[in-house]
Amino acid sequence: MRDNMNSDWLRAELQDTLDEDFEIELEDAVLSREIARIYRDKHPEQMPRPDYLRELLRLQSELIRLQDWVSYHKEKVVVIFEGRDSAGKGGAIKRITQRLNPRVCRVVALPAPSDREKTQWYFQRYVSHLPAGGEIVLFDRSWYNRAGVERVMGFASETQVEQFFDDVPEFERMLVRSGIRLVKYWFSVTDEEQQMRFLVRIHDPLKQWKLSPMDLQSRIRWEDYTRAKEEMLLRTNIPEAPWYIVPGNDKKRARLNCISHLLDLIPYADVPHEQVSLPDRVFNPDYERSVLPEELYVPQRY
Repeated sequence: MRDNMNSDWLRAELQDTLDEDFEIELEDAVLSREIARIYRDKHPEQMPRPDYLRELLRLQSELIRLQDWVSYHKEKVVVIFEGRDSAGKGGAIKRITQRLNPRVCRVVALPAPSDREKTQWYFQRYVSHLPAGGEIVLFDRSWYNRAGVERVMGFASETQVEQFFDDVPEFERMLVRSGIRLVKYWFSVTDEEQQMRFLVRIHDPLKQWKLSPMDLQSRIRWEDYTRAKEEMLLRTNIPEAPWYIVPGNDKKRARLNCISHLLDLIPYADVPHEQVSLPDRVFNPDYERSVLPEELYVPQRY
């Protein structure tokens, strides 16, 4: 009986996951046929969708166990996502957070610094977003902007960049000493793959918002970004907070590999849970429900 119940739950959850995944990736349906054909030709060994969804659901159930462990033991976790534009950072973050409690796991994606923030200690605006006990924070880009886009685009001087490289190892050691579990991922794609993804965005009205002037400059300055990335990884790969590279040409495998690796890094375990039961509904025989005005309701168009 239990096996049948588990099987029924899994089938229902997979169907729900399939619906959500179709909704998340609906934009793929509006690509031009030619762009879609080229993209498929470049990716002949796609992971079968049912296999991907089944494994994603299994990993997401483990993320819930991790979340409960973090919350119960008041752990502090920071995960940094860096990489090329269109390398898949956002997709991985979306799948990690999809089923987690936003009060425990939150995403930090900061805009360009304000004039006031430019006069602060460089790390200051990031420090305010670090987790308290029982929280997980995912940085969709982080203080490593200084070693990447700010350096390549000339928003930071070489003196400021050198100061960053001097400061960041000790800054991260301080975070680790304070009890934060710090994980750093670099999502990597090839030159050809990035060009293909940019073309997809250009031709897809649901994705055009993802293309910023900085993204377009990253195509022009591909080699500058490569040199900046190589130096950044070399000078900031410390034992207390090493870098982990995620090959991102295959989005689905990149997401699964990243989540699986993150789970392997943290020694989470099951924690006690209170038994949940649904209380009986209390009925008041003297209460009469009011009839609300029609204009308060959302129009039923569907």
